Amino acid sequence: MIAYPNIDPVAVSLGPIAIHWYGLMYLIGFVSAYYLGVYRARRSNGLWTPEQVSDMIFYGAIGVILGGRIGYILFYQFPAFADNPMVLLRIWEGGMSFHGGLIGVIVAMALFARKTQKHMMDILDFGAPFVPIGLGLGRLGNFIGGELWGRATDVPWAMIFPGDPLQLARHPSQLYQFALEGVALFTILWFFSSKPKPRYCVSGMFLLFYGIFRILVEFVREPDPQLGYIAFGWLTQGQLLSLPMVLGGIALLLIGFKLQRYPQK
Repeated sequence: MIAYPNIDPVAVSLGPIAIHWYGLMYLIGFVSAYYLGVYRARRSNGLWTPEQVSDMIFYGAIGVILGGRIGYILFYQFPAFADNPMVLLRIWEGGMSFHGGLIGVIVAMALFARKTQKHMMDILDFGAPFVPIGLGLGRLGNFIGGELWGRATDVPWAMIFPGDPLQLARHPSQLYQFALEGVALFTILWFFSSKPKPRYCVSGMFLLFYGIFRILVEFVREPDPQLGYIAFGWLTQGQLLSLPMVLGGIALLLIGFKLQRYPQK
């Protein structure tokens, strides 16, 4: 077993203001996405400008925050929401959902497409390679915060998380997600999109591989206590929500390579 590092979840304290690592990771993710987007924009033969990248990141950030919060409440806390809809506003209690954030980003990009007169799929294809940076950093924030830990195990790298009421040795599943949803997914998408690909294909690769990685990690991640396993004694909400991503990713790849249409100004 490896000792949990016990890093202070508060990165910076300024009087009564405390900036947590989790929030700081989101900020670093958005800034990193902006600079990588500008790098790609300058090599896009006029398809993108740095100003458009800045606007896209702003729209995306709003989509992530609103969609992530609404998705968490609807996907993971719906009975509490049905009893008291005001629970949606209790942001101090925490709770964000990747799948809700994804839906929020898609809606935000639809609005951005309307503003810029770009094809929405061209926007999603352009932005998809930058998303894993934020995902990976977010999982590091989960690990530092000692939350969303894995299931009990006897592997040599198991850890006991301070917030675990049972104090069991568990998989550090946040680090697995950092490696897969962050490092591996970024590497796959960055190199796949380094040369022009047909419309739909980069987004298809994102959906396909994120869905696969999330489904795999869910086998060693502790399910949400208020839901537990939702079927068969092993299926989790995260797996159920990720399966449509895998199917949708395959469909987008088939459509993209069949149509062979490329981004246009």
